[in-house]
Amino acid sequence: MGLWSVWTFSLLASLHLFHPKFVAQAEISSPRTNDRLYFLDVTPLEARVDRKSKVSLRVDNGTKVFRAFETEAAGALKPNNGERVGNERGLGNEAPIGIKTAPNYHKRLKIPGTKYENIFEDDKMRHIANIMLENKFPDTRKRAKRSVGTSENVDRSISGETQSRERFMETVQGVSNPRAEYRRAGEEARGSNPRQGEPHLDTSTFALSGDSAHNQAMVHWSGHNSSVILILTKLYDFNLGAVTESSLWRSTDYGSTYNKLNDKVGSRTVLSYLYVCPTNKQKIMMLSDPEVESAVLISSDEGASFEKHTINFNILSLLFHPAQENWILAYSHDSKVYSSMDFGRKWQLVHDNVMPGRFYWAVMGLDRESDVVHIETRIAKGRAQYVKCRAQRCTEANRQYLFPGHVDTNSLVVQDEYVFTQVTKSGRASYFVSYMRESFKRMKLPKYCLPKDMHIISTDEKQVFAAVQEWNQNNTYSLYISDSPGVYFTLSLENLRTSRGPAGNLLVDFYKVEGINGMYLANKLLDNLVKTFITYNKGQTWALLPAPAADVVGNNLHCILPFCSLHLHLEMSENPYTSGPITSKKSVPGIIVATGNIGTELSSSNLGMFISADAGNSWRQIFDEEHNVWFLDNGGALLAVLHAATPIRHLWISLDEGKKWDRHSFSLAPLYVDGVLMEPESDNHIITFFGHFSHRSEWQLIKIDYKGLFSRRCMDGDYQTWHLHNKGELCVMGEKQIYMKRRPGNRCMLAQDYSRIYSSEPCLCTSYDFECDYGWERQVDGKCSPAFWFNPNGAAKSCSSSQSFLNSTGYRKVLSNNCKEAGRNVYSPKRQACRPRPPRGLRLSTNQGELSASVGSNVTFMVYLDDGDSLRTSIQLDFGDGIKITYSNLSRTDDGIKHIYRTTGIYRVTASAENIQGSDSSTLFLHITSPVERVYLSAPIVAIRGKEANLTAVVWPSHTRILTFFWWFDNSSEPIITLEGSISYTFQKEGKNKVTVQVASGSIIIQDSKVITVKEFFRSLLLSFSPALDEHNPDIPEWREDIGRVVRTALSQVSGVPEDQLLVSLYPGLPSTAELFILPDEHTSSEHKRSSEEALETISNIFVTALNQGLIQFELKADIRIIVYMTQQTLAPLVDSNSIHSGSAMLMLLTVVFVGLAAFFIYKFKRKIPWIHVQTEDSHEKDPEVISTVGQNDNMTKVKLSEFPSQKELMEKELEARSRGGIGRNMERIVTREFPNCTNV
Repeated sequence: MGLWSVWTFSLLASLHLFHPKFVAQAEISSPRTNDRLYFLDVTPLEARVDRKSKVSLRVDNGTKVFRAFETEAAGALKPNNGERVGNERGLGNEAPIGIKTAPNYHKRLKIPGTKYENIFEDDKMRHIANIMLENKFPDTRKRAKRSVGTSENVDRSISGETQSRERFMETVQGVSNPRAEYRRAGEEARGSNPRQGEPHLDTSTFALSGDSAHNQAMVHWSGHNSSVILILTKLYDFNLGAVTESSLWRSTDYGSTYNKLNDKVGSRTVLSYLYVCPTNKQKIMMLSDPEVESAVLISSDEGASFEKHTINFNILSLLFHPAQENWILAYSHDSKVYSSMDFGRKWQLVHDNVMPGRFYWAVMGLDRESDVVHIETRIAKGRAQYVKCRAQRCTEANRQYLFPGHVDTNSLVVQDEYVFTQVTKSGRASYFVSYMRESFKRMKLPKYCLPKDMHIISTDEKQVFAAVQEWNQNNTYSLYISDSPGVYFTLSLENLRTSRGPAGNLLVDFYKVEGINGMYLANKLLDNLVKTFITYNKGQTWALLPAPAADVVGNNLHCILPFCSLHLHLEMSENPYTSGPITSKKSVPGIIVATGNIGTELSSSNLGMFISADAGNSWRQIFDEEHNVWFLDNGGALLAVLHAATPIRHLWISLDEGKKWDRHSFSLAPLYVDGVLMEPESDNHIITFFGHFSHRSEWQLIKIDYKGLFSRRCMDGDYQTWHLHNKGELCVMGEKQIYMKRRPGNRCMLAQDYSRIYSSEPCLCTSYDFECDYGWERQVDGKCSPAFWFNPNGAAKSCSSSQSFLNSTGYRKVLSNNCKEAGRNVYSPKRQACRPRPPRGLRLSTNQGELSASVGSNVTFMVYLDDGDSLRTSIQLDFGDGIKITYSNLSRTDDGIKHIYRTTGIYRVTASAENIQGSDSSTLFLHITSPVERVYLSAPIVAIRGKEANLTAVVWPSHTRILTFFWWFDNSSEPIITLEGSISYTFQKEGKNKVTVQVASGSIIIQDSKVITVKEFFRSLLLSFSPALDEHNPDIPEWREDIGRVVRTALSQVSGVPEDQLLVSLYPGLPSTAELFILPDEHTSSEHKRSSEEALETISNIFVTALNQGLIQFELKADIRIIVYMTQQTLAPLVDSNSIHSGSAMLMLLTVVFVGLAAFFIYKFKRKIPWIHVQTEDSHEKDPEVISTVGQNDNMTKVKLSEFPSQKELMEKELEARSRGGIGRNMERIVTREFPNCTNV
């Protein structure tokens, strides 16, 4: 699995993701038609479901649905930065606001929490978008071909659903009892009109008329303290996977009334997504559905007016710049990234083949130019490159490749000060980090952690939190925390509870409590039971949560630690309009509201709502059913709404940290609540409920002004202080902190900017203000001691630049801890003098651990020294190619030593370290390769059984000592492996034997094959050709094979010898030459071997005569005929070639001798040579037969074996000739010569 960034809290970012595909795949069934429709992007509401279970729900065909949110373990989204939208479609609060549910639902489906990242599915690039609670909601969609009509027929016959807006617009007074009502399970209370001055809510209802068929909506509250609300409602056809209708609504009075804007954007325009600029929320961008037209609609006045701009690509997701309001990156359906510097009016291509969600804007203050883009581009399956360039100038010449080599796909994460990536070699992943945009360094986990998977949780406060799955873990992960550069990691908590989301994404139960530094919650698997733990010192110590003393009705629980405790669900809500199972707020430090249970382990049954007002030290149960709880009035009040699938008309408000709850009515008719929208950190005291009265009614928007709950603004006397503590210990994260909060029960409005922290005083440091340093482990007594594999006396790199170094005591201070060390610093690193020590543990490697590189590439060598006086230790590196380099000390090699090899080969690279105390060395063997283009097997086409045959693999381009050759013979199951390109092999079986050679160069393997005919004996003749053949010789194997086949056919036609007894092999190069192999008849038994040999000799003699007379020829082209000749043998000189002899005399002597021998030969052996006929005195001999020579037509006389003397006659003549000696022996040498190892290349 690649390197993911998981933003939470709960390992989740505050970014939510839409997906057009619901995980559990809800099933819609109409009771009348019983039609079954499977669709995407649904959150069905039928029953409360076990959080661990997967469900398939059946809902009414008319049901309107809220879009399910799901994520993938990928991406790098900042959890607490409202400036980042993320790499997804959508924006702030313009997520779908809700679903219309059937009125007979009993409970609302609770969706498991997910990790908020990018998910792109299959080749169609259907993906999930991020949604930020602070008005940033990226979104994505699935493309499908549009059809005419809508996907459902909505019955609007239910009474009361077509009533006018006025009927539902009214003011409802809340409960007015002088004593606040305490809400108990199942209790109903009747409210009455409040007296003047009593707390009350002002409500008004507005119906979006005409949009009852629309099953999705996106809502956005524009600007800070703005009165403008935008709502986009859509009819999403789940069969087509496309939006078929849309309406845009706008309110300018905080949601009291809305105006329909379809005419302003175009009556025929179908809008699919709505975005808001995170740095200027008055700027709105909307996308039209590309099935109709591909365009963007832009507004700079909060939707009061729009301008349309056509684009030539389909936008799948957007990423806004964190500082520049007009700069946007867009990801298209064909994996391209475009940039716009004028808020979408003009677009320019940045890069293609970009991995989904793997593109990032510059981080301000870190990247030199603010328009820098970080991109991961796919170059091959599973391989990618990290590219950095400027958004409008990303040409090849302007691109930077900052990571040396390839990275794994879907692994690039750019976040805050860090850049993360991953490289997998031989099945093991290595993780790399760049801090403050410096060079990449390998992330170091404990030596025997051996991670199978890693997920980045957080990079807050210049520190990395990572969830790591170790080699012996299957369903759990361990929490590791790094130093500031993100290189050295130490263990914080083992066996975190994890699960897999519907898309296979990782979900980790881990939650950061807002407002309290160093406070986290986690669910850990302990003895097969999942329990909730809490830490106050950033993971140095963890403890179980204490359970309340009594339940919601006052019954004593008798839950005693450690056998019984409180357990909480820590996943984030996937619906941005619900609070989720746990919530905390930075403006309300110390208050935590969560869904959970009491017992021995975390459960999904018997759930209730619990609250802590003292940062988790004590808890109270406030409801015995699940509720959504929000913070109102900058955290001074709590709003609770029952989490149910049944319609409701009441809400609950508490002004005293949940001790008492007032019930208020917000609607005359019960409402299916799909979500609640409120502008964070605003002073307008307005919230909006979204829902419907029935599943076929219009969208109902209920505006609630809760300012009537308060009588005045808070004064100094309305506040009280409280001490942050950890089970009575006042020093938390190295300081004593006193917070200020409103006195419970006071009905005054909090000022938005009042100080939450009253005072802060540093404490003296203890061991728990420090975490164990890398290589050290926390023991039972709380002390840190070195792990068995770690040498605490290793070399200190700082010795390379000074005479002393900081030696770790085994502790490193927790980042953001403010404790103060007094007098003797027990835990901080100690400065020690650099002692003279001999170098020990010298290690040499390449920067990526590779032992091979390409010719001409830059190889970076890394030198490490475990122990020694690095300041006075010189380092020498011998590259093995005759070049050496020497450094005066180890520090000069920190960034690596680069070298380029110009030729292929295996090089012995040696690093040597030496000082006056001693020396050490390390060696590696580096393979420098170049791509192998082709290989040709050079082998004889005929070999003699039992005799060695030479085989050669010719490789282009030529390589030196870096190839491995695999030789496969016939049906052998194991190859012969050599490092040389030639081999001698003895064939033991007659017949055709196939030989295959494979050449391996790195990961590249190529091969060639040949068929070799193996016989006990054979004859061969060397052949040459007319010069015209050389002019048409391309010198390639295929051409040589074709010419050999043609020559073999010509030989067979002239002589009558069957073609299966003949083989012709042409040699490469010029002039064109060949070898003729004459094979014995396959049907000849071994008993007739001698006669078979004699037959081959006879056939050989026939071919000699025919070749000498030019009878063997073939047509190369229409006007070109090629004659095949017998290659002439060079005779040795008959006399001494000393210079004292006359040249002309010698030539004359040789001529006389040659002519005499020829005449004698012809006269004496005229019957020995079949085609030579001489006139004799014998009266019975016929007249000489005239044999045509060169230039004969196609009717050339064919000489048959039957015309030659019988075998017996030939033997007699041969014996006669041999008895006469001389020339007979020369002829025998010619016709019996064998070339068993001649090759056909």
